[in-house]
Amino acid sequence: MYLTNQTMLTYFIIKGISEASSLQVPIFLLVLLIYLVILGGNATILTLVCLNTQLQTPMYFFLCNLSILDISSSTVTLHKILFSFLSGDNTVSVKACMAQMFIFTSLVCNELLILTAMSYDRYVAVCNPLRYSTVMSRRVCGILSGICWVLGFLESLPHVILISRFTCYKSKEINHFFCDIVPLIKLSCSDSSLSDFLIFICGLFLATFPFILTFIPYVFIIHTIQNIRSQIGKRKAFYTCSSHLTVVILLYVTLVCQYLRPASMNTIESNKVFSLFNTAAVPLLNPLIYSLKNKDVKSALKHCWFWTTK
Repeated sequence: MYLTNQTMLTYFIIKGISEASSLQVPIFLLVLLIYLVILGGNATILTLVCLNTQLQTPMYFFLCNLSILDISSSTVTLHKILFSFLSGDNTVSVKACMAQMFIFTSLVCNELLILTAMSYDRYVAVCNPLRYSTVMSRRVCGILSGICWVLGFLESLPHVILISRFTCYKSKEINHFFCDIVPLIKLSCSDSSLSDFLIFICGLFLATFPFILTFIPYVFIIHTIQNIRSQIGKRKAFYTCSSHLTVVILLYVTLVCQYLRPASMNTIESNKVFSLFNTAAVPLLNPLIYSLKNKDVKSALKHCWFWTTK
């Protein structure tokens, strides 16, 4: 029996990562550990940038934006797993479900755009280092960041508006651990052809446009690095971009596997795996990548450790 918004449907049931009762405690502990590490790692980046004047540069300004996005996206998705285990309540109202979907989608869009801005920052740092402080001024960084945040939230609005107008669902149960676009469309018995088309177009735009804008600067960066005569200079120039490039590749590969797979490979269980990697593993790895591969961050960590233990 199909359920309609007008007569019956006021809430959804989130089935979670696994329904096996024996796995609930291990899943809860694992998610809790991952979430605490995400909070700790990204909060450490934010604290270091605020306290250390050497890190108050355009690159670390955008890195702070990235840390805020990672904390927010993991909180808005993983909190339901933790709350459901502690309270035993795995229901979510329709309005709260739409809000969660809107916030998560917006944060993903924001992250792609922030990474694009960081790519431009790396281009200026490598290809035009003498004008770096002038070109990437605080005003420019603030404007770029503001544009990324506004566009990210605007891009996700059409999805939420269309899905919120669905009037019929096959079931109350969402076979996922949060309200995501694809599971909700699969659950709907309303005509979702427009939503499918919009997701494809927006997904293609979101994947292609920022992707092109992100990697075009690297064409010039690679060209500049090749023209550097000394091997030390080449390694130093590439080193300034390696962390950002690693994070970009990691995120794009995850999103392509999650949203742009062929229909024959797009199963609910595989979607859960890629969603979990996107919402947990990527925010977990980002601060590690930037701290382990960055001498300035490691130096700031040692400095803070020295003063706290003194």
